[in-house]
Amino acid sequence: MSVKHFLTLDSLKRTDLESIINRALELKNKLKKRKFEATLNNRVLGMIFEKSSTRTRVSFETGMAQLGGHAIYLAPTGSQIGRGESIQDTARVLSKMVDCIMLRTFKHDRLEQFASYSDVPVINGLSDSFHPCQLLADLLTYKEARGSIENKKVVWLGDGNNMCHSYMNAARIFSFQLVIACPKEFTPDSEILKFSKENILLEHDPYKAADSADLVVTDVWASMGQENDQKNRKEKFKKYQVNSEIMSQAKDDALFMHCLPAHRGEEVTEEVLEGSQSMVWEEAGNRLHSQKALLEFLLA
Repeated sequence: MSVKHFLTLDSLKRTDLESIINRALELKNKLKKRKFEATLNNRVLGMIFEKSSTRTRVSFETGMAQLGGHAIYLAPTGSQIGRGESIQDTARVLSKMVDCIMLRTFKHDRLEQFASYSDVPVINGLSDSFHPCQLLADLLTYKEARGSIENKKVVWLGDGNNMCHSYMNAARIFSFQLVIACPKEFTPDSEILKFSKENILLEHDPYKAADSADLVVTDVWASMGQENDQKNRKEKFKKYQVNSEIMSQAKDDALFMHCLPAHRGEEVTEEVLEGSQSMVWEEAGNRLHSQKALLEFLLA
């Protein structure tokens, strides 16, 4: 039986993703009642972080504990991978010892190479190209608040980055319209865009893009590894800030999401981030529930 990995949303069928989201809702409701199920009793998740993290580490570690399992944190300086051991050797060794591996890294092909040598499921905790775990949380958050996202209008404002790419995948899989508003030199990857083109529209005017939107989403303008370009990006992206004027173009009941951490006053104003349409705190908390459901799906 082949091993199932979760490297992008396309790793799983829509029915599987919907099943994970529905299970996440169940797990969330049970947690509110302090009811725990040890569905992953004695299972171990190995977590390799080549990029720093708050939400990814805490949500996976807490999730494994609540499901009766255990998580091992491996930083680059705390493992042989940080001293030059090859990615394939690390994958083959770790997959003999743990039941699942979460890798948070830079280049996506590094993640694919790791998975090709692993005997156990590998989860993308973030790469430069995709962030599918965050999309599970976002889809869960929208479903809780508004129901099905199918046929809705979602607007992405900002960099055509890994989060944008994962929203592009989601638009095709879940059949919603995604309007991407960004500077011309920061458009998403052309190959990923081509694959999802039927559900995507590029619009460089942020006000036109936000018109009648059901959901407005953004991310930081300079991701990890791009800090040296932050000043240049700030100048190029300033008209794509999510503020009250942008939100007024969207539907009255439109929601706002951001994967965090946020740079208040840059990509989003304090007013929007802390406003009544903002779902960012629920969205962040839903990382725990969606990833618990994902872990169960991959390991059950």
